[in-house]
Order: sequence, then structure tokens, then C-alpha cells
Amino acid sequence: MELDELLARRLVRDQFPAWADLPVTPVEVGGWDNRTFRLGDELSVRLPSGEWYALQVAKEQRWLPVLAKGLPLPIPTPVALGRPALGYPYPWSVYRWLDGRSANTAPIVDHTRFATDLAGFLAALRRIDATGGLEPGKHNFFRGAPVEVYAEETLRAIDALGAEIPRDAVRAVWDDAVASRWTGAPVWFHGDVAVGNLLVRDGRLSAVIDFGTSGVGDPACDVVIAWTLLTGGSRDAFRRALDVDAATWARGRGWALWKALITLVEALERGEEGTLPRRDIRRVLADAAG
Repeated sequence: MELDELLARRLVRDQFPAWADLPVTPVEVGGWDNRTFRLGDELSVRLPSGEWYALQVAKEQRWLPVLAKGLPLPIPTPVALGRPALGYPYPWSVYRWLDGRSANTAPIVDHTRFATDLAGFLAALRRIDATGGLEPGKHNFFRGAPVEVYAEETLRAIDALGAEIPRDAVRAVWDDAVASRWTGAPVWFHGDVAVGNLLVRDGRLSAVIDFGTSGVGDPACDVVIAWTLLTGGSRDAFRRALDVDAATWARGRGWALWKALITLVEALERGEEGTLPRRDIRRVLADAAG
């Protein structure tokens, strides 16, 4: 089934007639795990694209209003819960619209300020009472679990890439990442702090979206942005502001490395160069080398 604005419009008209006349339009970055469409000026529609992603709907409906109370920046606000209908098999959501452009396209005026603002947001998220929050599982693709949950996938990617990567250096970083465990109490984490989930207005971080992979556990997965967006002084500022210890930083490198390796394999299989995952691998290795 095509997850397009026509389907979103039909679902809205079928279940929420008060909004039936509002225009449904694509957004700049519609997403892959979920497709997002703007509904009028103040709302958005979010449609999961698969069964695992659909597991996230109830979690977001339950927890986003709770998390929002303790956070310094806006996050999505659920307005309504849609049900499977018209051949679409999953629950879905209507949210308040958040203004801003994705950080992968919007200019950032001051990367160090951006990094510290993001660190402040993540620190606040970790301070929220984690009682009752969902532990790592299918609902969030095991974010918050030990990074070695993806050991088989990572090692297979290393073997598949062969001479495309410096294997010894990559393996050393991976081994370092899996050598420690989170020993603190479980804390809230976002799970996918990626450029596409950070909104920018007037050059500054304005909101954080897509809590589908959120949960409670080890927050190391939330520092991946240190290598996918931040560099040099901004990376250092992010680490200081978030007060990340060496072991958590190493596990974060492992999460970044896993994603970059499997993304590079996929890119090469499509006949592409894989510029971004290669860049991220270089950044991770350089950081580990000190």
C-alpha cells in the first residue's frame, strides 16, 4: 500500500470528520520508518510503515505528554490516535505541528551552541523518572540495550567490507565498545538523535522529534550525533555538557560504527560510494585514536 497524502487524507476523513476539509501535504523530509504529512497549519499525520514501527504508536501516545513536562524544548504532542482502516493495517497518530527545518538541511549558526543545547535536552530527558518506561525490545530496535545486540550484524559487515575499511582499527573500536556495560539505573533516552530528528529555527535547535526508538536503559546510543554531525570543538562541548564518561562514550562509538558499517554495505550493494558512512567511520576512528 502506498503511504501517500491520499491515504492520509482518506484516513483523516474516515475517522476525524472535524478535520476532513484540512489540506494534507507532504513535508520536506517525510521519513522512512513512518511517513509524516502536514494536516492544515497546526497538525501532522504520522503513519507507521511496518509492523515493528507500529509498536511505537502506543508508547508515544502514552509517554510523550509525560516527557514533555520535563524537557526544555518542544517535542511532538499527540492529539489523536487513529485505528487501522481502509486497508491500512496499523494504528497511527495525529500530532501538533512543530515549526522548523531538519538539521540536515537547515543552516546552524553556532555548532557549539547547538551541541550544548542538545546536551542540555538529553540531560533533562535522563533526569525524568524512568519508572514504567519501556525497556529495550522490538518496539525500539533494542536501543538502550548493550551494543553487542548487533554484534553479529556488525562483524558480518566488517567481513563483507574487506579492504574498503581499515579492519584492524574498526575491530579495535568495536571490541572497546562491547567491553563495558551501563551499570547505573535505567534512564530515559531518545534512541535516534539524528540530524533528521532535530529541528532548527533561526539557526538554533528548536525541537526534537521522532521518539519511536525511545525507552529506558543505557543512554549511550544518544551520543551517536557526536560523529554524525558534530566535530572538533562542538563535539567536545557536547561531551562536557552531557558529562559522558569514557565507557559510555566508547559504547556510543560502537553504536555509530554499527550504523555506519551496515549503511556502507547497503550503499555499496546499490553501486553507490557511501560518502556519509565512510565519513562517519573516519570520524569514529579518529576520535578513538585520540
